[in-house]
Amino acid sequence: MMAEKQSILGRITQLAKANINALLDRAEDPQKMLDQLVRDYTNSIAEAEEAVAQTIGNLRLAEKDYEADLDAAREWGEKAVAASQRADQASEAGNTDEAAKWNNLAKVALGKQLDYERSAQGAEDMLRNQREVVEKLKAGLNSSKMKLEDLKRRRDQLVARQKTAAAQEKLQDTVSSINVLDPTSELSRFEDQVRRQEALAQGRAELAADSFEAQFDELENAGTNAEIEARLAALKNKNN
Repeated sequence: MMAEKQSILGRITQLAKANINALLDRAEDPQKMLDQLVRDYTNSIAEAEEAVAQTIGNLRLAEKDYEADLDAAREWGEKAVAASQRADQASEAGNTDEAAKWNNLAKVALGKQLDYERSAQGAEDMLRNQREVVEKLKAGLNSSKMKLEDLKRRRDQLVARQKTAAAQEKLQDTVSSINVLDPTSELSRFEDQVRRQEALAQGRAELAADSFEAQFDELENAGTNAEIEARLAALKNKNN
């Protein structure tokens, strides 16, 4: 029975010593792997609790048997004392046969007392060893429970870190795809087209302005020539 209990705690120890990182590297879904590990650890601890409880129960029964042996030894010792006193009284009264009878009963009681004392003494070493085993099992069980809580915390932390890393990886992929597309280059080309259109429109406006001024100059020159011709004609009329 003790070997079975130790094997249960041994299985828990193996789980505690398991290379979680290596397990996660081989797992397709690390979170499921961690959840399964927590379940296995929890189940093993439940089995260990049942086994340790049974060991403690057996110890308490043995302790009761030990106390019962001590009580019986005391009772038979008291009976031996009483029988011896009756034998002494019979001997003082000159009743030899009755004294012999009570002395024989005292011897029987002393024999019983000795048997129970030996039984109790034989149980002392066993009880001491079993108490030590129980304390070790309880300490190991408490340590396993603490490791289970630590495992749960590590599970939660690793899952959170994995989700964060996945989100960062997705964000990086998005940023990389944006960098590959680089929309600013398209905007630059479009801006160049707009600037050329603006320059062309400005050139045409300047040409149109030059043509308009030339027309006014031509009109002004035409008026000047007409005035000259009129004055020339007037001079000719005066001479005639």
